[in-house]
Amino acid sequence: MSPDTPGPSGDRPQSPADSGPVDAGELADLIEAVRRYRDAEGFMRGTSRDSMHLGKTDMTALRLMLRAGRTGTPLSAAALARQLEISTAATTVLVDRLEKSGHAERRRSATDRRAIEIWPTATTDDEVRSTMGVLHERMMGVAAALPARDCATIHRFLTRLGVAMSGMIMADGVVPALPRQDA
Repeated sequence: MSPDTPGPSGDRPQSPADSGPVDAGELADLIEAVRRYRDAEGFMRGTSRDSMHLGKTDMTALRLMLRAGRTGTPLSAAALARQLEISTAATTVLVDRLEKSGHAERRRSATDRRAIEIWPTATTDDEVRSTMGVLHERMMGVAAALPARDCATIHRFLTRLGVAMSGMIMADGVVPALPRQDA
């Protein structure tokens, strides 16, 4: 297998220089860097939600609607409920609240006049772009400055980290408490 040929797991083999043991301090520093990033992103997202006077679920709904609109696949209330993993009744209340605040609107489908689609308003699109756009531009700038090999390594790391965290969620959606690790 050549150095550029993916292994059975889809990962590229490591060079001997990359395969040495990682110091416990380096691991702790890496995890701390992930935590600092998570905290900074959470703060930025919270600031954006606060400036728009929205709760977490409301902002997530808007993000889903914006993504659906960009891909040309608008959401129905039922599809939004599935993606948010909330009841259709809760979704109706959420959409009512977003409509009342001027962040979303219900529209008849252009392809099926019986169906109702949920769309973010143009003002909301602009508002989200103005607050979250700065965050995304900064993230893209940092990522663009990385060599391709580093991007691939970081991508694998973050993907595996996401899978590890997702694997902790029980079937009923409850995250089990981790045992305390006292110093």
